[in-house]
Amino acid sequence: MISKHSHEQSDRGEGVEVVQNEPYEDPNHGNGQLTEKRVYLNSKLPSWARAVVPKIFYVTEKAWNYYPYTITALQCSFLPKFSIHIETKYEDNKGSNDSIFDKEAKDLEREVCFIDIASDEIPERYYKESEDPKYFKSQKTGRGQLKEGWRETHQPIMCSYKLVTVKFEVWGLQTRVEQFVHKVVRDILLIGHRQAFAWVDEWYDMTMDEVREFERATQEATNKKIGIFPPAISISSISMPSSTRSAPSSAPSTPLSTDAPEFLTVPKDRPRKKSAPETLTLPDLGKKTL
Repeated sequence: MISKHSHEQSDRGEGVEVVQNEPYEDPNHGNGQLTEKRVYLNSKLPSWARAVVPKIFYVTEKAWNYYPYTITALQCSFLPKFSIHIETKYEDNKGSNDSIFDKEAKDLEREVCFIDIASDEIPERYYKESEDPKYFKSQKTGRGQLKEGWRETHQPIMCSYKLVTVKFEVWGLQTRVEQFVHKVVRDILLIGHRQAFAWVDEWYDMTMDEVREFERATQEATNKKIGIFPPAISISSISMPSSTRSAPSSAPSTPLSTDAPEFLTVPKDRPRKKSAPETLTLPDLGKKTL
């Protein structure tokens, strides 16, 4: 679903280029999958940010997926003092584990932010009724629709806990940039997880081999869509025990042509939704956000 999302968010000249997607073994976390991507997003920056960056630049994203634990790191070569670090842990509960990151951030102040995929407002330009958990009903699993209070009653339920650290150590811009990035990260997580739930019937029956083939095809199509024509991407995986479940590799990529696929069509008669707030209360500099 990350591959499909990346494809939707990509257009000629901008979007998500997949550089590598291959098996990776860590001495502590075991077998996993490493992905590296380049995210081209100049036009998506606010005017004050475009004024201080080159017209063409990209952010490098590396992600190590050892489900149910993942690490995502983003850096920009043009801005060596800018970085985003995201650690993710998945647990089968409704977000009730307040101490899940105590070891990783025990000496740091944190702001805990709950994201409700059914109730939280999203920017209007990203809204699709077919991806609204309040209205979506899975044909294969019977899950949904997520009505008010769903976290207390819905089963099965899983929480994705994320520890997000943003650093931009440039005098005069640090506060503004770090606050802006935290808001963007929150919006991406909200939209991405809404889609993962609403697209469940597309991935629920997939084998790991089918997942890798889907990733390969969609990632090649996405690279072509943004105007990058690298050699064919090699995607493989390490066989894992049947008791080990797999998860997406990293965050924000689908069809096999540059024409707009059917799933990109937005219904013209969809209801209008109120845009999300333009500001977000964030922690002081140097703090971590959970």
